Amino acid sequence: MTSSETNPSTSTSSRRVRANGDGTVYQRKDGRWEAAGYVLAIGDTRKRVRVYGTTRKEALAQLTEKIAASNRGIPAPTAQGTVGAFLTYWLETVAVHRLRENTHTRYTACTRLYLIPGLGKKKLSKLTAKDVRTWLDQLRTTCQCCARGLDTARDQPQCCAIGKCCGKRLSPLTLAYVHSVLKSALEHAVREEEIPRNVARNVRMGTPRPRRFEPLTTQEARAFLAATHGHRVHALFELALRTGLRKGELLGLRWEDLDLAGGTASIRRTLQRTNTGGLTALPTKTQSSERRIALPTPCLRSLEQHRDRQRQERQAAGATWKDSGYVFTRPNGAPIEGATLTRHFTALLRQARLRRIRFHDLRHSAATLLLEQGVELVVIKELLGHAHIGVTATVYAHVRLRLQRQAIDTLGNALRDPATQPDDGDEPPLCAASVR
Repeated sequence: MTSSETNPSTSTSSRRVRANGDGTVYQRKDGRWEAAGYVLAIGDTRKRVRVYGTTRKEALAQLTEKIAASNRGIPAPTAQGTVGAFLTYWLETVAVHRLRENTHTRYTACTRLYLIPGLGKKKLSKLTAKDVRTWLDQLRTTCQCCARGLDTARDQPQCCAIGKCCGKRLSPLTLAYVHSVLKSALEHAVREEEIPRNVARNVRMGTPRPRRFEPLTTQEARAFLAATHGHRVHALFELALRTGLRKGELLGLRWEDLDLAGGTASIRRTLQRTNTGGLTALPTKTQSSERRIALPTPCLRSLEQHRDRQRQERQAAGATWKDSGYVFTRPNGAPIEGATLTRHFTALLRQARLRRIRFHDLRHSAATLLLEQGVELVVIKELLGHAHIGVTATVYAHVRLRLQRQAIDTLGNALRDPATQPDDGDEPPLCAASVR
């Protein structure tokens, strides 16, 4: 009788060290330790994974972590390519069909300038939240002249090439935009089951300050409207200031969208220049941007006068007239370029001796003036076509704060001790004061 037959427990323990499902751990010839086991894979299948460590404990800990994730229902990642390769695939085959052309162009530039140089060489399956956070922190403090070699390409270097770093860094808004592009790409990788989770979502960037804008005051708005009288597209500028329509929405208006008898306008499209199609009518910015708004009485009069002027221009153009159907056109009926409208707007500001602002600030001016007149936030949200009222509240928080101060001051005057005020006998008691 052999020793194994006399002591079967000793033989069993030498052959099996770990229980079923726990995997195996052994030392390789190169001295490293390797652990292997079966884990959950994509499609409710199982696959064998291998991990390595300098010690048995390290290799075993990595395998235990993967098995624990598998037991929680998290499949092991299958992506073997780099982050750069996946970003290129996502832009060329997925995002190109789901994004507006101008948005896709910005995404492509963001990927080319920042994402691929910073994270492109990393394995998609091994990308961690720490990698993303470390890269964003580095991007935040890196001079772009140095990183992208902008100074060396200049005829006369002004920065890094002569040892004087200008410190040109990305703004918080740009950093947030880069982060959002990465999150969008990785979210698609999760949907295609390339990776188990979107690690970019675990990185907190902080809320960047919104871009500052300089809306027109009431006096400036009156001066601007006075300067637009007599201009070919006076009706456009009046619509922009009184309704807050975006530049593309104004240029994309067709006569069929207007109901001058009913005093309404339907916002259905935006006119923008794209790289491939030139001036193109596109869907509105968001689903909420497609809306129907009431037109002020002054705008109705201006639009009627503009329609009469356009009829005269059509007769003068004759066979050269281009029947585009747009409300605001060039003298030959062709659509107006956004850049052309901006030039006219800047000239009108100079004519009215007003400070230079963006055309989009007319939209902010309309919302600010409405808020100051006591119009409810939800009405302004519907007029501007914001997707959520939180967007309206965030953008115009400074106006609401000023109105709160005015309300508090009004209440303070009402609660002031009558003994400290001269009483002429004409002021009604506090309980009879009306509250608006």
